[in-house]
Amino acid sequence: MNTPAHIVVNLTILAREEKADTIAPVVAGSLLPDLPMMVFYAYAKILRSIPEQVIWSQTYHAKGWQIFFDLFNSLPIIAIGYITARLAGAKRLTLLFASMALHCLGDLLLHHDDAHRHLFPLSNWRFRSPVSYWDPQYFGNIAGPLEAAAVVAGCLFLMKRYTSVKGRLLVASVAATYAVYWGYVFWVWV
Repeated sequence: MNTPAHIVVNLTILAREEKADTIAPVVAGSLLPDLPMMVFYAYAKILRSIPEQVIWSQTYHAKGWQIFFDLFNSLPIIAIGYITARLAGAKRLTLLFASMALHCLGDLLLHHDDAHRHLFPLSNWRFRSPVSYWDPQYFGNIAGPLEAAAVVAGCLFLMKRYTSVKGRLLVASVAATYAVYWGYVFWVWV
């Protein structure tokens, strides 16, 4: 899933109350597993001017980058954080780690060639899903539009759930980010 889709799904499932101490950690937990990828892409594209084809066929697969990605997508590390936060009674941290785990479970189901090692550092195993959210070889031409429809439906649902101006601005911002992302995809990759 794309990062904004994770935010919509996680808000829908985990942030039933429209409170900053609920919404903020859920959004942060939705973002954290993809943060290394954003850093990677900014570094490769902006700072190094590496061509798109090289970024995704070579640089992305470098061992150091893979470790960086997988640390933030490690279910054992996230579970330790969740359990520790729960035992400490830290509600916001508990929500953050729950949101990270939910993000990783979504990725587990929708990544094939770009699958993470979700059991890292305990294992180098990767579950290569038969469905990819983007790759047409693995039903990406179906999963991508379904994701977009789910994001639109989720945003409409959240607009009804969140009645404050701040809550609705957050949902509108996520929807706008998702639209900008797809604009970038069509401009750069299609």
